[in-house]
Amino acid sequence: MTEQGQRMLKRTVHRRRQLSAESIAKDIQTSCGLQISTTVRRELHGMGFHG
Repeated sequence: MTEQGQRMLKRTVHRRRQLSAESIAKDIQTSCGLQISTTVRRELHGMGFHG
């Protein structure tokens, strides 16, 4: 994942903490056109988000 994708992922998680990983991936894909797989859990864990 690119740095831009990671920043967008972080912002999305902070804004909408109750979304599932799949919903977060879809939100990012529709809002900025970045291709992010639905396996964003690994990225989120790497950024320190657990839950």
